[in-house]
Amino acid sequence: YMPELTKPDKPCLICGSETYNTDARQLMQKLESQSIDLILTDPPYNLSPYSTGNLNFTWRKNINNDLAEWDTKEFVPKDWVTEFKRVLKPTGNIFAFTSYNLLGKWHEAFDPEYDTFQYMVWHKTNPVPKVRRAGFLNSCELIVCMWNKGHTWNFTTQKEMHNFIETPICMGKERIKDPHHPTQKPIKVLEHIIKLASNEGDTVLDPFMGVGSAGVAAQKSHRNFIGIEIDEAYFNAAIKRMDSIQPNLSLLHLVSEDKGNGGVIPMPKVKGKMSFTKAAYEVLKVAKNPLSPNEIVN
Repeated sequence: YMPELTKPDKPCLICGSETYNTDARQLMQKLESQSIDLILTDPPYNLSPYSTGNLNFTWRKNINNDLAEWDTKEFVPKDWVTEFKRVLKPTGNIFAFTSYNLLGKWHEAFDPEYDTFQYMVWHKTNPVPKVRRAGFLNSCELIVCMWNKGHTWNFTTQKEMHNFIETPICMGKERIKDPHHPTQKPIKVLEHIIKLASNEGDTVLDPFMGVGSAGVAAQKSHRNFIGIEIDEAYFNAAIKRMDSIQPNLSLLHLVSEDKGNGGVIPMPKVKGKMSFTKAAYEVLKVAKNPLSPNEIVN
């Protein structure tokens, strides 16, 4: 029995577990080769060694510089080259958010593998203020971009083809309050990339899904989406966000085989719809043939 993984009208969200060796790279190995049109992702920046900590004030709101626990774990771009290249179609594109400290490592790993290695700049119009006035505001983030000749590209006007986009950081209703994700990206930035670098009906992969912002942007842009996340709280937040746009998502929650239920933890209820069978989990984990993103688990 081989379950289908996803259809263009039904995104697939997968919750892995680093503890039980089902993190993003292990799960990507189950995806079919040359099946992804766009990898759009926001992996750790490894900025924790540079954090100045929280700043508390009596005259204004405190500044929270807390970094998530996952940022303390080293992210090595070269470790992802093999799987990114394998799952991406020849016409596909890669866009990954990063920071100054990892830009050289991304270039070293991916520039020899692709015809083009470029970067975009996202300028945040409302960055955290520099209250001590001792340097620049951290108002820009980098997005590395990789592709080969013949890649999908929806050129519009010269004015819109600048490798620069300017938006506020997530605010108001868009910002997820619980759980708080310190690096949640604006839908406007993600939609801009998706519309440039893929076509309607294409499949977008985010192996560091977080609270599902890339998935929401893919849904709004009429693209299919596969998202992988190992943090259960973020995963559940992504379900709620995406289900509000397109109910009856395809959900996989993978842990270990010794939980007494075949490794499947019951999914949170989303409009009364529930999760996955033991058989579906076991096939995903041990299938000799890769799973095709042209199909969906029932």
